[in-house]
Amino acid sequence: MNVTLSLMPAKTLPKTTTISEFPNNPKTLILEQCKTIKDINQIHAHVIKTGLILNPSVVENLLESTAIVLPGSMDYALAIFNQVQQPQPEAYNILIRGFNLNRNPEKAILLFKQMKENCIEPDKYTFSCILKSCSKLHGLQEGEQIQAHIMKSGFGSSGFVQNTLIHMYANCGKIDIARRVFDEISDRGVITWNSMFAGYTTSSCWEEVIELFQEMLKSDVGFDVVTMISVLTACGRLGNLELGEWLSDYIVENGLTGNLNLITSLIDMYAKCGKIGVARSLFDKLPRRDVVAWSAMISGYSQASRCREALDLFQEMQRENIEPNEITMVSVLSSCAVMGAFEIGKWCHFFVKKKRIKLTITLGTALMDFYAKCGSVENSLDVFKKMPVKNVLSWTVLIQGLASNGEGRKALEYFSQMRSRNIEPNEVTFIGVLSACSHAGLIDEGREFFVSMNRDYGIDPRIEHYGCMVDILARGGFIIEAYQFIKNMPMEPNAIIWRTLLASCKVHKNVEMGEESLRQLVKLEPAHSGDYILLSNVYASVGRFEDATKIRSEMRQKGIKKTPGCSSIEIEGELHEFFAEDSAHPKSVEIYDAVEKMMKRIKSAGYVPNIAEARLDAEEDEKESSISHHSEKLAIAFGLIKTSPGTTIRITKNLRVCSDCHIATKTISKVFNREIVVRDRNRFHHFKDGSCSCNDYW
Repeated sequence: MNVTLSLMPAKTLPKTTTISEFPNNPKTLILEQCKTIKDINQIHAHVIKTGLILNPSVVENLLESTAIVLPGSMDYALAIFNQVQQPQPEAYNILIRGFNLNRNPEKAILLFKQMKENCIEPDKYTFSCILKSCSKLHGLQEGEQIQAHIMKSGFGSSGFVQNTLIHMYANCGKIDIARRVFDEISDRGVITWNSMFAGYTTSSCWEEVIELFQEMLKSDVGFDVVTMISVLTACGRLGNLELGEWLSDYIVENGLTGNLNLITSLIDMYAKCGKIGVARSLFDKLPRRDVVAWSAMISGYSQASRCREALDLFQEMQRENIEPNEITMVSVLSSCAVMGAFEIGKWCHFFVKKKRIKLTITLGTALMDFYAKCGSVENSLDVFKKMPVKNVLSWTVLIQGLASNGEGRKALEYFSQMRSRNIEPNEVTFIGVLSACSHAGLIDEGREFFVSMNRDYGIDPRIEHYGCMVDILARGGFIIEAYQFIKNMPMEPNAIIWRTLLASCKVHKNVEMGEESLRQLVKLEPAHSGDYILLSNVYASVGRFEDATKIRSEMRQKGIKKTPGCSSIEIEGELHEFFAEDSAHPKSVEIYDAVEKMMKRIKSAGYVPNIAEARLDAEEDEKESSISHHSEKLAIAFGLIKTSPGTTIRITKNLRVCSDCHIATKTISKVFNREIVVRDRNRFHHFKDGSCSCNDYW
């Protein structure tokens, strides 16, 4: 039979194509020339009419076209499959692969069960495909049952199957069993080694990746690009720059610099090892940069706390019309959280919703953290509620976010909800819980939670938990008890512990404990300017201005420079930074004029400047001017003139808010009818209608 096929348009299939070509070379005809379901439908109709539907090769290629090649056509593939009276293993394999590719591994497993019920013997490709289904489902029990079938069928020694077994066990969290399978393979090629590398990478076993690579180097098996990508990833996570640079030299010497995936891994490794300049140089030299390369570089900046550069690069990525992915979004949101870039972060959330990007635990938690650190607790809660899956990290970020935004009691309510859902808290969760007690002034509850950590959950308190407890006691005015608590700690207190006590000494005007705190701090971090400033402020708070001046003089004698206060505000996606008494901003004349008008209005509303917060070297007639030009006041004034009435003003400051700025901002919020959110070094201050969420504990 040699019937000419004329059902398809000439532009799709040549007129000379004949049915007799099906048995000899059906793949070329079906896979390479059929572009749509309509094309396949015409072929399908003809093979039924001519009886070629009984030819396994024709059926398998029709199935592959619909299940594998053309997206969204699995239903049609099933319809073809169901017309076959006695499908062969190859037909089952194609459908199982199709279900895996279409993210429906459950149906793949059901089809495998049907295959067994129909007494169709699986081959090694069947087992490999169905193990991938188990892996995608994290179906350990199903995977173990499949392995039993493998052993009975005599495919236990097949390298093809063994490699997939390694991946399945690793993906199901059984990395030790995966390693046992690997060790039992006598003839291990590079693919087997790479399967084990992939397993360790999936389980974040970075040290094991390095050890396995050292073992591989001693064997006769050469490594390839896939191997190097796994090892470079581990080098980045461990900060193993030496091995990373060795691989970098190997890549250059062997002419592999044209491999985009490999160079992207190098960029990621260098960035995570602190070599941001080297990473950026590699990035800039790339002839073509895909979303993975952009994400690696943005992530590098974000993790190196160079958040402004991360956001600048993200904006450049947008100009290049490169569509971000989940990894990009997580890094950008992290930088937005640090910088207080609320508008950029909101755009990211809008993009996630518009593109229907799945709200995974990682992405959802990054969004929650961003909103919380920008002072938008409602949005953070909304994201949390919409996350389909939550883990202990999600709950912990929520609790910490509520605590830092002055919602301590609500944070503890969510901790109770977390426990009622049988989610075990970890040591980081308890840092959030204790912080909630601190911010809410819940001293007795804080004591109870601290004891409960070890008693009820078997978690030994770390120095961070002791620091939280010192903060709870000292904030509550129990300065002496906090001091005794420090002296009785089972480990040596660090600078943060003593600094926490010193900060509370200012609030509670305890000069003696303040002096003792500084004595201890000087032993640990003698050049930290903030500690001297804190004690200077303690002296100033009780009217001992001469002692305050001496402390500042001591700083100058020791060559210790005060960290300048810097406040930033985001206007229309652009970050603006201000320093105290600074005139570098291009709109400084307009800003200072706005400050003057703002100060006049709040004075008429009852604000009285606290000149104790002025520069100690300022002349008496300059002190009021000095405090009116603190960085946060400049930023707020800029926000007032650049945003419409009623808009929330969000400020981020690198140091603590001083008492004068705190009182002034409360008055500004009332006079100008604005909600003002200020995030300083320690906490959030939500100013509204003349009050603050911190209950005046600045």
